[in-house]
Amino acid sequence: MHSSFGTRNIGQSFGFKLFCCRVCTCVNFGFVNSRVGLIKILQLTLATLCEGLLVRYGIPAVDTIGQALTSMLTTTAYCFTTTAILMICYCFSEKSSSLIRQSLFETLFNGVACSMYFSSSSYMGFACVVWLHPQFLVRPGFWAYPAMTAAYYMGYAAGILHAIDAYLAFRYYRGCR
Repeated sequence: MHSSFGTRNIGQSFGFKLFCCRVCTCVNFGFVNSRVGLIKILQLTLATLCEGLLVRYGIPAVDTIGQALTSMLTTTAYCFTTTAILMICYCFSEKSSSLIRQSLFETLFNGVACSMYFSSSSYMGFACVVWLHPQFLVRPGFWAYPAMTAAYYMGYAAGILHAIDAYLAFRYYRGCR
């Protein structure tokens, strides 16, 4: 049985070899090591880092940046949750990985995630330049500006990753594996 994510067959793609036997055979490590798996791991990592910065440094400055924070928090939470669910499905079911990936869902999800990241990152960038940067210049220890700047840069990077994933999912959907 050939898999679309670079694994050879179920006996070789699930689990890992430890001495003379395979362990953790319920986990598809072949997916995790594939190009799509690595992209998903990067997406989860960027969403986690963004969310951490937004909660730690953005919430105390919510009076200043307002809806830009809400927009970015919503985007990272939505993208993290959906990507994590997909990752769990793909890691525990080789059948799910081929069925979901060949449907239009992956293409649409990643396209929407890309546009949401670009939109919320642009809004956060505007808020940083207009409202946070002046405060950063006059208030010592005002770390919301550099943290929110890092968050919106990572948001753009996550948007690019979702765009790449949307393209790869679309090619898979069209049969160009």
